[in-house]
Amino acid sequence: MEALRESTFGQILRFVTSDRLFSHQDIAHRYEELLTELKSNNIEKEAGNGEYDSTTDLESAQPEVGLELEKPLTTTDDGTVLIGWYSNDDEGNPQNWSNMKKYLVGLLICFTTFAFYLGSSIYTPAQAQLMEEFGASQPVASLGMALYIIGYGLGPMLWSPLSEIPSIGRTTIYVSTFAVFTILIIPTSLVQNLAGFLILRFLLGFFGSPCLAIAGASFQDIFPPSKVFYLVGTWAAMASCAPALGPTLAAYSTPVYGWRWSQWELLWLAGPVLVILILVLPETSAATILLRRARKLRKATGNQSLRSQSEIDQAKLSVQEVAFEALIKPWEINILDPAVLYTTLYTGLVYGIFYTYFEVFPLVYGDIYGFDIGGQSLTFLTVAIAQTVIPPIYFAYWKFVVEKRIAKHGMGPLEDFLISALAAGWLLPAGLFIFAFTSKASIHWVVSLVGVGLSTGGIYIITNCLFLYVPMTYPKYAASLLAANGLSRALLAGAAILYAPPMFRAMGVSGGVSFLAALTIVCYGALFVLYFYGASLRARSRFAVS
Repeated sequence: MEALRESTFGQILRFVTSDRLFSHQDIAHRYEELLTELKSNNIEKEAGNGEYDSTTDLESAQPEVGLELEKPLTTTDDGTVLIGWYSNDDEGNPQNWSNMKKYLVGLLICFTTFAFYLGSSIYTPAQAQLMEEFGASQPVASLGMALYIIGYGLGPMLWSPLSEIPSIGRTTIYVSTFAVFTILIIPTSLVQNLAGFLILRFLLGFFGSPCLAIAGASFQDIFPPSKVFYLVGTWAAMASCAPALGPTLAAYSTPVYGWRWSQWELLWLAGPVLVILILVLPETSAATILLRRARKLRKATGNQSLRSQSEIDQAKLSVQEVAFEALIKPWEINILDPAVLYTTLYTGLVYGIFYTYFEVFPLVYGDIYGFDIGGQSLTFLTVAIAQTVIPPIYFAYWKFVVEKRIAKHGMGPLEDFLISALAAGWLLPAGLFIFAFTSKASIHWVVSLVGVGLSTGGIYIITNCLFLYVPMTYPKYAASLLAANGLSRALLAGAAILYAPPMFRAMGVSGGVSFLAALTIVCYGALFVLYFYGASLRARSRFAVS
């Protein structure tokens, strides 16, 4: 009921019924009680226009109220009254939500991400039919996936900074963009020309991307730092499983019902997710929650001096400053900081390799082993199995090794977060070489899938380690750096879908995959350089604050 009251649906009901339904009485009650007590003690003085006197020293009066408040009202030099939390255990603070409510929100964000990522690959089994209907070549048909990925790389550059604006918040972005995403699936299923289909696929990626752009920030809003790692790790595993399951969902239906059926299947998944988002997803940003409290109190009391800190901070920001921090600063850091540039290129490479599977699997399991479209799609389940097995092992290492080390010795250098990538990074090139040299009719197909499982396990650990490392290098620019990293990954993955087919035709499967494996060996070696010299490189950086 708490989540329902604080959701988009609850806000709409409050607006329509003028606060009679789902009103936040408990949010305003204690503040109103405080203000009433202040008035009865003659601490508040009536202004000539009947409004509250903004010069009242509310902070000094709090001990007489007896509400066990932790400075919920403080005054600034200009008379502004700042709205804060009731106390350290204020239930309105997302960090103090019940575990059930926290995990409900976390699960919903993970499932939204799953539905969106699944949309990237659910179209692949239908490519041949789309080529036949529109007379398209293979590279043009592949744009259906490539543009979707590029769209969700560009989206975070807009949605991430918007979600940090307190007057907008995170839930507004989640719900409004996913609603557009869901609606756009309908014309994508009905479109009668290839250009329209490709444009719509790009827009689907662009509008569905907030679950990638701000999921990490949402987890940080509601979970303590010691738990965020596990939530992000689970979210990343679901994000990797979804593209692997997409072909399986569509492979057996599209040969019977046509390529449009794959898009209808996506709608059947996205529609219920959107309804649940509207009904139960509450706002998680503390700045937005306090801003809404301040607005409600101004309306209830007539005291126009009541403000949240985020309102004051937001008033000082200009559009130019927000745009610079979001769009220019991360690329400036990438260009001028070799360590950050390396992490961007490395994650882009491994992400691109993941999406080359969608181009090379038909060549291996269709042409070499003779699997039909359904059998080819089932091979992608290897990725899902790896993403189910590897995360618990990684979590156990974090809990019993990393957390104990931090408890005993403190955080230590940031490069310590790269240790698990150093230990497991070899899985990626090893798995790729196994896949490259065992994809032969004379060798059972399951052997090559072992290589796929190892490589995707390596991708999971490498990317999770770098996602921890990157935002901590320059915390001030963490959100922008992750958004830029996401765009780079998407661009390289989109390019991989286009360059993979001609590369494999020219070099063969074994040659092309071996070439990619060699690139990962170079990056893996550079990871050791970053581990030993990353601190000294960062110390000389112009972007380091200490």
